[in-house]
Amino acid sequence: MLVKTYGSAIQGIEATTVTVEVNIETGINFILVGLPDNAVKESHERISAALHNNGYKIPGKKITINMAPADIRKEGSAYDLTLALGILAVSEQMNSEKLGDYLIMGELSLDGSLNPIKGALPIALQAKKEGFKGFILPKVNAKEAAFVDGLEIIGAENIKQVIDFFNGVEDLPRVHINVEKEFESNLKNYDLDFADVKGQENIKRAMEVAAAGSHNVILIGSPGSGKTMLAKRLPSILPPLTLEESLETTKIHSVAGKMNKNTSIISVRPFRSPHHTVSDVALVGGGAFPQPGEISLAHNGVLFLDELPEFKRNVLEVLRQPMEERVITISRAKFTTEYPASFMLVAAMNPCPCGYYNHPTIECSCSQTQVGRYMSKISGPLLDRIDIQIEVVPVPFKELADKRSGEPSSVIRERVLKARQIQKERFKDYPNIHCNAQMTQRMMKEFCQIKPEGMALLKNVMDKLGLSARAYDRILKVSRTIADLDESPTIENRHLAEAINYRSLDRESWGR
Repeated sequence: MLVKTYGSAIQGIEATTVTVEVNIETGINFILVGLPDNAVKESHERISAALHNNGYKIPGKKITINMAPADIRKEGSAYDLTLALGILAVSEQMNSEKLGDYLIMGELSLDGSLNPIKGALPIALQAKKEGFKGFILPKVNAKEAAFVDGLEIIGAENIKQVIDFFNGVEDLPRVHINVEKEFESNLKNYDLDFADVKGQENIKRAMEVAAAGSHNVILIGSPGSGKTMLAKRLPSILPPLTLEESLETTKIHSVAGKMNKNTSIISVRPFRSPHHTVSDVALVGGGAFPQPGEISLAHNGVLFLDELPEFKRNVLEVLRQPMEERVITISRAKFTTEYPASFMLVAAMNPCPCGYYNHPTIECSCSQTQVGRYMSKISGPLLDRIDIQIEVVPVPFKELADKRSGEPSSVIRERVLKARQIQKERFKDYPNIHCNAQMTQRMMKEFCQIKPEGMALLKNVMDKLGLSARAYDRILKVSRTIADLDESPTIENRHLAEAINYRSLDRESWGR
């Protein structure tokens, strides 16, 4: 006798339906084929205990299970419930009439309760695409899967409930959410606000420009000057996620198992801040069992690297390609996986080992050689890819003691939204281009034209500082964003001058 149940395998951030074929015949054996990993192979013991503790049993016959397609590796313990129901159905301990209508996933505890799974959202999307009636999964993941409209989402707490559901003894409730209401409820849910920042008006302006054009930023300053505080407030002035961006971001976090159990959708831009001891694989993704890295978890949001020179050189260098391509491709001998990685990089660093180089009041104890060696920990090609490089000067006591609040994030955000709307209109005929930082060379020739006197100014700066062609492009892109904030159709000299001013690390004063 043969019975089929259906599960799903995750590849990258997409799901592939897995058909579990369970056959029973005379003999005594348990054979599991179809490229299962160790966690799947160990499911036999979990299933046996779970069924025994709920009044059922694995029949003492030859059971052969094939997980098709057989050339895709099946990983993890989420197939426990799929396999268990197939075994019960083929041994006629459970009604199999409706079994083919549902995609089923869940990890079993020995008492039969269901543990959370990863990737519930992409699995639900694929289930709807392939015409399944519903998706049965652990109750803790049900809210996340309910984001998909037009698919019955059934959350169960244990295997007994699922068996009773198929036997017609118990009807499990369907999980529904109001997607738009759920999405909009947290759009402006920020704990941090620029109103809390005392002084630092020039830095706040730089962060506003960065948010308006989605430019990468590096903040250089002495300890306690407010670099981290400013960086953590950047998401509060970024445009809200669109529903499409939210869906893509949620899929990545779902696959990585980073979703909170009471969260159905990510509606606030991610802010990821890995420690400087992070490995290159943890940062970009991959591993023996491929997982999204920090740059993908920061997709559509901010990746904050504090104490940038303390990161290993090889870790920082792997950022160069995804910063340009906005996607990371993990290639191994047996597979190739692609994860989206469109993030804003915000980095912070001290100017020297002691932290007080160029400080207005405290003398630096480092030699010029030490300062140069410290700065050289960050390669030129990486710095070239950072559009805005700004020095953060400590706030004077007078400004710190001022009880007046600064400009709130909501006001800054309105200006950013106006600039983004201009860019949206500008790039409406260019798919996958949404902001100035993403412009190609051809687009820059069209949208970043400058006047002859501006060209002369830029030539003088290029010659004096020895800027690269990439730095030239960065200056033009930033100046275009500044013009957008000014609601100016053309790039004026003042816009160009401000953009040039945001290249602090190109100046001769930095350890040269």
